Amino acid sequence: MIAYEQLDAWVDAHFDQQVAFLQALVRMPSDTPPGNNAPHANLTASLLEGLGLAAEKFSVPDAEVRAAGLQSITNLLVRRHYGPGRTLLLNAHGDVVPPGEGWSRDPYGGEIEDGKLYGRAAAVSKSDFSTYTFAVLALEAVARPQTGSVELLFTYDEEFGGELGPAWLLRHNIIKPDLMIAAGFSYQVITAHNGCLQLEVTVNGRMAHAAIPASGVDALQAAVRILGTLYAQNDLYQHISSQVEGIGHPYLNVGQIEGGTNTNVVPGRVVFKLDRRMIPEEKPAEVEAMLRVIIAEAAAQMPGVVVDVRRLLLANAMRPMPGNQPLVEALQRHAEAIFAETIPALGTPLYTDVRLFCEAGIPGVIYGAGPRTVLESHAKQADERLDLADLRRATKVIARSLADLLV
Repeated sequence: MIAYEQLDAWVDAHFDQQVAFLQALVRMPSDTPPGNNAPHANLTASLLEGLGLAAEKFSVPDAEVRAAGLQSITNLLVRRHYGPGRTLLLNAHGDVVPPGEGWSRDPYGGEIEDGKLYGRAAAVSKSDFSTYTFAVLALEAVARPQTGSVELLFTYDEEFGGELGPAWLLRHNIIKPDLMIAAGFSYQVITAHNGCLQLEVTVNGRMAHAAIPASGVDALQAAVRILGTLYAQNDLYQHISSQVEGIGHPYLNVGQIEGGTNTNVVPGRVVFKLDRRMIPEEKPAEVEAMLRVIIAEAAAQMPGVVVDVRRLLLANAMRPMPGNQPLVEALQRHAEAIFAETIPALGTPLYTDVRLFCEAGIPGVIYGAGPRTVLESHAKQADERLDLADLRRATKVIARSLADLLV
């Protein structure tokens, strides 16, 4: 009989240590871009070693890192082998978007107020470095498993698509788990998610003096026309619905734009980057082809304009896999016991690295420490925070589930 209450008690007894571990991770910046993330990996490895967990370091070659637009990546893998049986991998990412503006606290302070820990990646997803690490420690201290293996995988390029994190490790046969869980929030077990296509659109016109604008070709005016067409298309997406619970409709966002040289110069070049979220029912190749046609047709209405479209990222949607049922059942059962409420299994409009495992035939789900919604966490916004009560409870859920899954 598994002593679930003893696992819970171990987590409670070591929770201050767990919070301090997370604070140390939050206080070390790992902004991506620029993506100089090897220092954070080295810190994490040192902290893990202090807990008795040896981490193997897998540094991605510099040429591959630079080609991806980053500076350094060292992925960490902790392997804990207990005996014959399946391997369960727990994955969280340490790369984060830059803090941005509007913070009322130091984004790398790891401050605690009213039971919440503030800081960039406090919720997504350095929190689950902590959740997974201390769940494994609780498992080994209390349950002392004799079968199976657990692997902790901490990667550093999720914001850029995971190709130099999980995908790189899978491609080099460094990891071969039977099941996996990736960083998420505490009130849902996520079994599906959107896909994401990111494009960079360069609109080329011809610079000219603003006093004689007819001698040039206004790239900004052309970009405005293209953007207007894209936003009109975005309105149409609202009439398309996914059949996956938790996922709504496709949508498009233009998140960055730059161009021009001065106020008295007709802009000769404008660049913008767009993000197109795809529901699981959509085919990425068709989505990309349609966007390219829409952009080209809008540009064709502006004589002299040349447009170049470059794909930055293609992340396929994640669909539920039948083999994930042992994960879903264990996590739901223990989360409902710990949180005293029903924990649904559904989809999310986000995209994650879990898709890479599913594409390799490895069943996976998303579950970890965090609130009911992304908005509550302030992820990718100012004042990102994590309710420490959720961290404590999610750690218990993971520890209990590991004990079940390694039987």
